[in-house]
Amino acid sequence: MPRILIVDDSPTEVLKLTQLLTKNGYDVMSAEDGEQGIAMARAEGPDVVLMDIVMPGLNGFQATRQLSRDPDTQNIPIIIVTTKNQETDRLWGERQGAKGYLTKPVDGKLLLNTIRELLPSF
Repeated sequence: MPRILIVDDSPTEVLKLTQLLTKNGYDVMSAEDGEQGIAMARAEGPDVVLMDIVMPGLNGFQATRQLSRDPDTQNIPIIIVTTKNQETDRLWGERQGAKGYLTKPVDGKLLLNTIRELLPSF
């Protein structure tokens, strides 16, 4: 069963994403901020990370950059899931190493399709 790490400081958003993903056969864990997300990604080795941008402390861009440049986590695909919907944000997210960029409220089918594209072996 593929494992997904949600990094988001909104309990409501984490709950919505968790319900969608578990209903579709994914094992889900979550972190409340970028620092905790990096630590969990290193410790747990999830198959995909869903990363919010606007969080206290280390933001999602910074966390994405650290994960994508760390030899231990650089092969974990990161999908940014955020309210920031400007093209400059999307481009910056990709430059930090994100493999996908979705805006909230996220379309469930689009999220699931994006995950499937990044995990063809599952």
